[in-house]
Amino acid sequence: MITQVDFVSINVADQERAKRFYTEVLGFELLSDQPMGGPDDADGPRWIEVCPPGAFTRVVLFADADAAGAFGPCVFNTDDILATARDIEAAGGTVVEQPTEAPWGGWWGRFEDSEGNEFGMNQRSLASS
Repeated sequence: MITQVDFVSINVADQERAKRFYTEVLGFELLSDQPMGGPDDADGPRWIEVCPPGAFTRVVLFADADAAGAFGPCVFNTDDILATARDIEAAGGTVVEQPTEAPWGGWWGRFEDSEGNEFGMNQRSLASS
C-alpha cells in the first residue's frame, strides 16, 4: 500500500542557481547534493534534494533545461500565505499572482522560481497576518 509521496521532481536549467533559490529564497533545507553518475562524474548532473523545514516530501531539482519553465508538478501549502508572498518578494523572488481568497475556500497565489517554473501556493484558512 502506498503511504506517502517521497519526492517530486522539478525540472531546472541550472541546478546551482535553482539550489540557491530553493534554499535562500524559499528557505528549504538542503538534504543531498551528489553527482548522479557517482563520484567520478563531478561535472555531470547532480542529485539535489531539498525540502521545506520539517516536511516529509522532498523536492528533487532535476537537470532538464528543455522541460524547465512550466507549471510545477505540485502546489505548496503555507501556514501564512500573505507573509510567504511578502517573504518571497523580499528575498528577490517573483510572486506572479498575489494571494487572494479562493472561491473554494482558503487562499491561493502563485510564484515563479529561478528557472521560470510557476507554482501554486495555498492556505486552507487565513491566519492573522
